[in-house]
Amino acid sequence: MRRTMPVWLAVLLLSAAWAQTPSSADVPQKPRDQPAATEAHKISPQEAKDLFHQVDEILRFASQDTGFPIKHSVKRRLTSRDEVEGFLQKSLSEDKDAQRLRRSELVLKKFGLVPRDFDLQKFLVALLKEQVAGYYDPKTKTVNLLDWIPPVQQRPVLAHELTHALQDQSFGLRHFMKDDELADTDKPVTQADIEDDEISTARQAVVEGQAMAVLVDYTLAPSGMSIKDAPQVLASLKEQMLSDSDNSPELRSAPTFLREALIFPYNYGLDFTVALLTAGGKAKAFPNAFTNPPTSSRQIMEPDTYLSGERIEPLPLPDLAGLFKDYQRFDVGAMGEFDVSVLIEQYAGKEAAHRLYPHWRGGYYYAAQPKDKPSAPLAILYLSRWSNAEHAAEFAAIYANSLGKRYEHAHALAEGDKAMQDAPALVSLTGTHTWQTEEGPVVIEVKGDMVLVTESLDKPTTERIEQSLFPVAAK
Repeated sequence: MRRTMPVWLAVLLLSAAWAQTPSSADVPQKPRDQPAATEAHKISPQEAKDLFHQVDEILRFASQDTGFPIKHSVKRRLTSRDEVEGFLQKSLSEDKDAQRLRRSELVLKKFGLVPRDFDLQKFLVALLKEQVAGYYDPKTKTVNLLDWIPPVQQRPVLAHELTHALQDQSFGLRHFMKDDELADTDKPVTQADIEDDEISTARQAVVEGQAMAVLVDYTLAPSGMSIKDAPQVLASLKEQMLSDSDNSPELRSAPTFLREALIFPYNYGLDFTVALLTAGGKAKAFPNAFTNPPTSSRQIMEPDTYLSGERIEPLPLPDLAGLFKDYQRFDVGAMGEFDVSVLIEQYAGKEAAHRLYPHWRGGYYYAAQPKDKPSAPLAILYLSRWSNAEHAAEFAAIYANSLGKRYEHAHALAEGDKAMQDAPALVSLTGTHTWQTEEGPVVIEVKGDMVLVTESLDKPTTERIEQSLFPVAAK
């Protein structure tokens, strides 16, 4: 699914918690001291001068830890709270990012992954104001230090952000993240349009996972340890980071999908980097992850699929413009393994999510609005494929069970469906079933290992889609 944060905004979340967390009892007792930040602190001119001098020292550490060369010095500046807030507001208001954010918000609401009255831009600004502990801006090539956080807390953060500077010097972060690109809604949908979402998700996890690995190594360096040879330390520190993220009022109150999406590149990205370190050393974990990057959230969540070179066959992609001839395209994107894992968790629990999401084998959505009624509810087509028919039927049942939570009124149209819907919860769903909601019909059709969902579409359009995707079954 289209990510809610462009690369510049995914600056720092978990490492902010790192900077404010003392070492746990399970971690060697030599890491650098990290006293808690206070609102009253203001960096003095001498502290700022000393911190600026330490940038080069930490940059050298990051270079040695990753193998990325230092091609030139990194610009640095001290930034105030007001400047950070202004930067966030300005960036989120730029046309390209505002369009991306608006599309993300409406699609997330349609799938029930965020509440209908949720203000995504307001949330992101509030969260980043709360969580940011420093950031590297790839547009200006500058690492920004914060004048209200004590220098001792900013050093591990600098290890993280200066890793981004080194990544940028060798590979160009904005180009790597395709940060300047925005889908053209006037052109036909291609496989590349769908794959871009998952590629961006995977690449962001590479970028942040590597930076988190350097942050951990910098913290452990005084003890002579690193994440590669101390997995028990990594597990303890990750648990500590995730626990501290729960102490963030903004992050704790966020909808499940947003909370998990924001943490994903740091948490799963770190695990991915460690898996590559273990499998092939520094070269495989750092530069090779840029020259041969993962292409999906599945490869990040399950590194063995990346290491083995797994390739998943693309789903059938019909002529969507022709099928949706009475609609204006609004958005298109992937529904990857991460997306379905959170969707399943939200509607069926963590156990079901962990059991089912590894069986994902592809998915995409197409969102559109009626040409003659642009204010009508957003309509969607969602197609997914699973490892076998049994898991497809299980996912279809979870999706059907979600309708009662996503809509105020959802009633099965056929008598058999009504009896089925009156059951406590579906565990399996096969065939074709239709529900009526306040936003129009919802049709769920299971054919073998594939699940087709249409929502808020007129019947002729849904029938054209079914005939195109499942021609053998067409009447």
